[in-house]
Amino acid sequence: MSVTAVLHSEWIKIRSVRASFGSLVAVFAATLAITLLVYSTVGQAEAMGGEDLLFGAFYAINFAQIAAIAFGATAVSSEYASGALRISLSAVPRRGLLCAAKTAVVGAAALAVGLATGFTTFFVGQAFLGEYAIGLGTPGALRACVGAGIYLALMALFAAGLTLLLRSAVAVLSLLIPFILIVSFVIGDIAEGASRYLPDRAGQQVLHQEAAGGLGPWTGLAVTALWAAAALLAGWWAVRRRDA
Repeated sequence: MSVTAVLHSEWIKIRSVRASFGSLVAVFAATLAITLLVYSTVGQAEAMGGEDLLFGAFYAINFAQIAAIAFGATAVSSEYASGALRISLSAVPRRGLLCAAKTAVVGAAALAVGLATGFTTFFVGQAFLGEYAIGLGTPGALRACVGAGIYLALMALFAAGLTLLLRSAVAVLSLLIPFILIVSFVIGDIAEGASRYLPDRAGQQVLHQEAAGGLGPWTGLAVTALWAAAALLAGWWAVRRRDA
């Protein structure tokens, strides 16, 4: 099969599996819903009490990253769960091509939805802040909107790589979600210097107006990209070495 045909087939798989497509939609829908709920409730009071208005504008990204992880995991695991991977490998015997196509489609879809999510949550949230609202002209705002999309795409790829390695979305979600919601904060309280290099902590530096923790916004995203690349390489190695 040609590269174009393999890419098209991977996109069909994502669209046709409810779990993966629903998770992709949830990245945008959940973020918008939480932004509307939070900013319509607290509004200007939140703005007046916030130290970093730019980071506060992307509060809902904390929930969007969970949906992005679920998307990356389910987009890969569905073939393992159903046994369809054997059929895919029969059609595309080159396992490297299959992994690359799957990774490219997952990354591109997550990036497109992530960028839409970043800009939408920013503009919707600021609409409730009146005179305290900030715009794209605010230092770091445009970078944060773009960075939010890249960050969500990287987290989806990180989950996809781990799923290729572990062959189970349940295992990956059981590992990553508690890690991000609990373990990351525990490590931050114990060793602040080490926690800055965790994938979520590092990547979210791009959302701050003034980067904290010693990593710049793009350096932080680069650290998250390294985590994603390591997971994808491990997953690619596992696919090449193991039977379907």
